[in-house]
Amino acid sequence: MRRKASFNLKPDFYYFKVKMGYQNSITISRKEKREALLAYKGYIKQHKECEWLGKWDGKNYSEDKISALTS
Repeated sequence: MRRKASFNLKPDFYYFKVKMGYQNSITISRKEKREALLAYKGYIKQHKECEWLGKWDGKNYSEDKISALTS
C-alpha cells in the first residue's frame, strides 16, 4: 500500500518531483522561481528523471510548462 505524502503544499511555492529509483520519488519545493529552476536544472544535469509541477496556487498548479519558463 502506498503512503500518502506527509506534508502540505504551500501556496505560491514552486514544486517539482525527482524520481529516486523504481517506485520512489521526492517532491522538492522552493519559494522563488529562480531557485526552483536552478535546483531543477541541477537534477537534470545529474541525469535524474524530473517532473516540473509548477507553482501551487492553493487548488491547482500554474506555470506548469518548464519550456515556457526557461526561454
